[in-house]
Amino acid sequence: MQTLSSFVQDRWITGDGAATPLFNATTEEPLAEIRSGGIDFRAVVAHGRDVGGPALRALGFGERAAMLMALSKAIHAAREELIELSVANAGTTRSDAKFDIDGAIGTLAAYASFGAPLGDRRFLVDGSGVQLGRTARFWGEHVLVPRLGVAVHVNAFNFPAWNMMEKAACALLAGAPVIEKPGTPTALVAWRVAELVVKSGVLPAGAYQFIAGSVGDLLDHLGPQDGLAFTGSSATAAKLRGHANLVKHNVRVNLEADSLNCAILGADVDSSADAYGTFLSNVALDMTQKTGQKCTAVRRIFVPKDRVGDVRADLAATLAKTKVGDPAQAETRMGPLASANQQRDVRAGIQKLAAHAEVACGGAAPIRDKGYFVAPTLLVAKDGRDPAFHAEEVFGPCATILPYDGSVDGSPESAVALAALGGGGLVASLYSNDAPTIEKVVLGLAPWHGRVWVGSDKLADQGLPPGMVLPASIHGGPGRAGGGEELGGLRGLAFYLQRTAVQGFKGYVEASFGCAPGA
Repeated sequence: MQTLSSFVQDRWITGDGAATPLFNATTEEPLAEIRSGGIDFRAVVAHGRDVGGPALRALGFGERAAMLMALSKAIHAAREELIELSVANAGTTRSDAKFDIDGAIGTLAAYASFGAPLGDRRFLVDGSGVQLGRTARFWGEHVLVPRLGVAVHVNAFNFPAWNMMEKAACALLAGAPVIEKPGTPTALVAWRVAELVVKSGVLPAGAYQFIAGSVGDLLDHLGPQDGLAFTGSSATAAKLRGHANLVKHNVRVNLEADSLNCAILGADVDSSADAYGTFLSNVALDMTQKTGQKCTAVRRIFVPKDRVGDVRADLAATLAKTKVGDPAQAETRMGPLASANQQRDVRAGIQKLAAHAEVACGGAAPIRDKGYFVAPTLLVAKDGRDPAFHAEEVFGPCATILPYDGSVDGSPESAVALAALGGGGLVASLYSNDAPTIEKVVLGLAPWHGRVWVGSDKLADQGLPPGMVLPASIHGGPGRAGGGEELGGLRGLAFYLQRTAVQGFKGYVEASFGCAPGA
């Protein structure tokens, strides 16, 4: 039995204590185990602060960017091996495994490209300078400088490679040393990525540390210059937000939690429109890709009430074509959930929602004797405003059609109001060819969502689907989604930088602090 080790203080350590097993999601056979006891987390934090931080901050953005590109290439060289590990440990199909692995590789490369033009600068200018006094002699500039702490990243199980590397890319480019903790059920993939990062020798000592298993009392040792970025459930996010030490020292916390993402079919889109075909394919993809275990997957499908029957039939027919089974088989299009706990929670969630809906396809019943499988499940709500569908996320291949009144001049207001009942999301998608409708819906959705994706006939087969997180656009959302924000080009560095106003004689202030790239 392989035991996953942690990389702390620039050495690999095998923990002690009780073991947590990791399983093959298809066969339920044990693959590895994690033991994280015996690690001195105070020393881990100190090592990042005292060794990794100064080494990174001594480099300019361009040098840090070059390191990210080297890491991207190192992981790419092991791409096939990582895909095979993902198929076994995470239960992903090859296509879904590529989604995760290539996301990690591509995001590192993207942040390398964002940082390279910044050259040897070690801070960023934030906006234009401003006159502060009676004359321009008294001048002000805002700058963003690296903070002096560590960045602790608690990552989700669903994207063990991408989730870790997208956080690390932003932090390392900003000059912050990282301590990475993967989601336990799929930690075998993250552990292998960590091995590749360490073996590459690209990063300076102390810049990258990796915790396999529980973080113990790690959070008790964070201070005002440190940060915690978390991706996972809203229940865990709430506990972290209220952690006594984090509150006491005002440690920066960035959270990405549950998200009842929605797709809205505009009343102007009939079944002959290209946008309708895009709508069907995107919703089906969101429900089945990664077995619905995506934070950006659609959970609520808002459809004009007079179109519900057609959409139900068309979506059910599309989902029926999805081959569910062993993800190692080429014909399989959806594999199992990542763990037994995931299967239990998803089945319970489907049963809970089905009590308020009709089951168009799928359901909570087991579909195989072995493995953590569930069927793609489409529900049709009896009442679009039923709180059950706006209160809890089923983190699996399940989504619900909810009718809205789109009959009054194609008015989108009722769909926007239903979307808001979800309390905030990562992404909402709209399918419409009507410009006034698009403007109304986007402006109505924007306060509640970190991203709004607009599909139309003109975009059919041209744009990437709404479930795809891109480095150049922000990832995060308000309310239920956690209130955090990641990525978005250089915006992704802001969490790890301190914004400071510099005031003084314009000749000095503007010359030193007003001409940095990235202004």
